[in-house]
Amino acid sequence: MTVTSKILKEGDEDPEVKIELKKEITLLNGVAIIVGIIIGSGIFVSPVGILKEVDSIGLSFVMWIVCGLYNALCAVCYAELGTTIPESGGEYIYIYRAFGEVPAFCCLWINFILICPVGIAASALIFSMYILQPLFPDCNIPDNGLALLATSIFTLLVAINCWNTKWATKVQVVITASKLIALLTVIVIGFYYIIGLGETENFKNPFEGSDFSAGAIAISFYSGFWAYSGWSYLNFLVGELVDPHRNLPRAILISMVIVIVTYLIANVAYVAVLTPAQMLSSPAVAVTFGEHTMGVMAWLMPVLIAISVCGTMNGCALGFSRLFYVGSTKGQLPAFMGMIQQKRLTPSPSLLVILIMTLIYTSTGDIFFLIEMEGFGFASVLTMVFAGQVYLRYKEPDLPRPIRLPILLPIILCIVSFLIVALTFYQKTRESLMALGLVGFGLVMYIVCVVWKNKPKFIQQKMYAINTLIQKCLIVLPVDDPDSVDWD
Repeated sequence: MTVTSKILKEGDEDPEVKIELKKEITLLNGVAIIVGIIIGSGIFVSPVGILKEVDSIGLSFVMWIVCGLYNALCAVCYAELGTTIPESGGEYIYIYRAFGEVPAFCCLWINFILICPVGIAASALIFSMYILQPLFPDCNIPDNGLALLATSIFTLLVAINCWNTKWATKVQVVITASKLIALLTVIVIGFYYIIGLGETENFKNPFEGSDFSAGAIAISFYSGFWAYSGWSYLNFLVGELVDPHRNLPRAILISMVIVIVTYLIANVAYVAVLTPAQMLSSPAVAVTFGEHTMGVMAWLMPVLIAISVCGTMNGCALGFSRLFYVGSTKGQLPAFMGMIQQKRLTPSPSLLVILIMTLIYTSTGDIFFLIEMEGFGFASVLTMVFAGQVYLRYKEPDLPRPIRLPILLPIILCIVSFLIVALTFYQKTRESLMALGLVGFGLVMYIVCVVWKNKPKFIQQKMYAINTLIQKCLIVLPVDDPDSVDWD
């Protein structure tokens, strides 16, 4: 079913305007979206987070490789699911198809309350840190200034996404180019230090002082995991992807190869210039790198990195707004989040909710706390996704699967994801309990808002009034079928 709206113009005879999906995202767009989301704040911050936990250059490199391979295997499994169930909504749809409403709601809620706003808030704070750090070289950046700039830039990106989806995708391509320039600058300078100047002192005894404890490995894994996160977001947009059976797996695989190789080379470049002590004492390792190597042009590095972080935020807004839109059409989020702007044909209610949630988390100001919270949530979702992938093989064995992986792969990934969650709960109990508390609150909301059908009349009237008010203020329309929407 498609939603229609009647727009009368002078001389028209009450035409009926259909809103139908146009598949506008090409293979190049898909690669740009994935690379643009993945290569963001992670490679410019996570080297410190990993090194801080494992205490050695050698083991930190190993963790970068392990995180890259793990994420690549996860991405391959998502490619199978995305081509088997080519619907917008990503992991939410896969869990819904496998296990039904309640587990799917848990996935949706974790994305809604943790992964989306926490990840964007961390990226926004990193953007602010890179822009403001050169202005405060000898003192700490004021918390209010950090939060104000973070909220301002994400508000601008949300406005672009609300105005025009094509603008958002064009911004993503430009930002992807800028972040590759920033990384290429780091790589060229780093290898000049190694090959031209013979600076290899920092690579001697690379595993000295390594912390091989399970807790340290798990927490460092989150920093690396966060740096690689973003490969799953194209699955949220599969309904808008040209030839998804062919282009989805290609886009994912091409993007992961680009990112893994780039990250490894960039880490070698960092270590060629900076000692471990310098890296650990730097709140913005790439800025410190630029200060040591670029002279009067050092200002360029934080600007390029800040622009690249915008790509992560822009891509997250683009992808998660569609996820929450689909969740609303399934009756598991407020009805107004399943509406689209009548003229612009964008999911503006979902985008504005994401903005509000992000502003709340931005006020914490603790980047690594946010990274650990998001990592716990995403690992939990992955556990459910891979369990659902295995279960679907038995529940729907005849379902056409253009890509069919060995069943052992999702089984192993499910076990590994669960172990990561368990180890993190042991090592970071406070953050894990907070995350579990938010998930528990979500289950209460599910019972009250979804399961409880026969609500008192005055509650139903209030809910209807709120939805109607939002619909009037934003000029948005409800849509029954998420795959009937033209986001263009």
